Amino acid sequence: MLGEYRITGRRASDIAASVETGVGSGALPPGTLLPPLRELAGVLGVNANTVAAAYRTLRERGVIETDGRRGSRVRGRPATAPRDELRLPAMPPGTRDVATGNPDVRLLPPLDAALAAAAARHARQPTLYGQDPVAPELARPARAGLDADGVPDGPVAVTSGALDGIERVLNAHLRPGDAVALEDPGWGSVLDLVAALGLRVEPVAVDDDGPSAAGVEQALQRGARALVVTSRAQNPTGAAVSARRAQELRALLAGHPEVLVVDDDHGHGIVDVPLHPLGGVTRHWALVRSTAKAYGPDLRLAVLTGDDVTLDRVRGRQRLGPGWVSRVLQYAVADLWSSGLVDPVAVARSYGERRDALVAALAERGVRAHGRSGMNVWVPVADETGVATRMLAAGWAVAPGSRFRVQSGPGVRVTVSGLDAAEVASLAEALAAAVRPAPAARFG
Repeated sequence: MLGEYRITGRRASDIAASVETGVGSGALPPGTLLPPLRELAGVLGVNANTVAAAYRTLRERGVIETDGRRGSRVRGRPATAPRDELRLPAMPPGTRDVATGNPDVRLLPPLDAALAAAAARHARQPTLYGQDPVAPELARPARAGLDADGVPDGPVAVTSGALDGIERVLNAHLRPGDAVALEDPGWGSVLDLVAALGLRVEPVAVDDDGPSAAGVEQALQRGARALVVTSRAQNPTGAAVSARRAQELRALLAGHPEVLVVDDDHGHGIVDVPLHPLGGVTRHWALVRSTAKAYGPDLRLAVLTGDDVTLDRVRGRQRLGPGWVSRVLQYAVADLWSSGLVDPVAVARSYGERRDALVAALAERGVRAHGRSGMNVWVPVADETGVATRMLAAGWAVAPGSRFRVQSGPGVRVTVSGLDAAEVASLAEALAAAVRPAPAARFG
């Protein structure tokens, strides 16, 4: 059952640590079936309740999953999985990488002037303990931008990126075992985060207009206590919540006032479609707006707003950890916003032209693809492993859809940010050859 690996320990914490060591080393790969409680308790000479406590800890940490009588298994992507297992296969020399999801470095602004201005401001007015964690110089334009996009009024917090903000909001309201409705396919990091927090994923089907209302309703009926929605530039499908879909979802959520709603607006600054937020319908809500795609992943900052209770809990817990996000970074972002070094319209146009060109080129070759906004194109396929392998042989690295899926059908993600216009036709030709015969056009 476990091969050569032996679980050890007399206390629940030691047993859990032994399993985590096996998972982290690769000795217990994803999908490994763990021994039944009583069997392992007999081998270790401990009470079955001790093993049950260890397994419960492992579930809460996102290491294992339990399916009733089928037993407990190592998760497909456990929080302690070796990093090598999450990487792309080795790329032959000369391979074009359209898999890793990074922004186009040619569209990122130089940071030297913004950081110099931030350092000068800090020199004049150093940050000291006891100050507001959000610099007024950032809070004012952040709130003005949220107001312009129709986001309900609320306090502003700053987190270290979108994922940090989402984690803090979920932790503010949920406990291990609670269910969260997530887009499927959706952002792999959020899928992993939810499992790592000991929460359960309730998958929701996605189309070009965002999560389906029927899928959200089913997830809520199954007990989902929270809903996370990508407002625009959805990863991996490029979906964007339309006005009609937002209206449907808001009407649905109005009947579930206790559900926590989180809008992820990581595409702010790189998209040309309007924002249709869902926040404000339920009692507790939040919207996270990241700067990573517009200014670069190393600028670890996201603006967070929401209802008073949620923001109070987030900021209170933040004070007990990092305290605040560096004011130097906050000053730098505020300077970038005011300087106009990044033209959101031009950036959105650049991504849109390449994205639309690839979708059109694939359509000409009989391949249906999706990409309404942002920098990604989703191509449904029958066999994503085979397609990814054939693409690699053709000189292109694409991202297998398994990183983004729970129950939805297979596919591959293509990121257009590193793509030149002249390469679109050859990429489309390689994809068409790799996916034939073309599968039905659907996400899930």
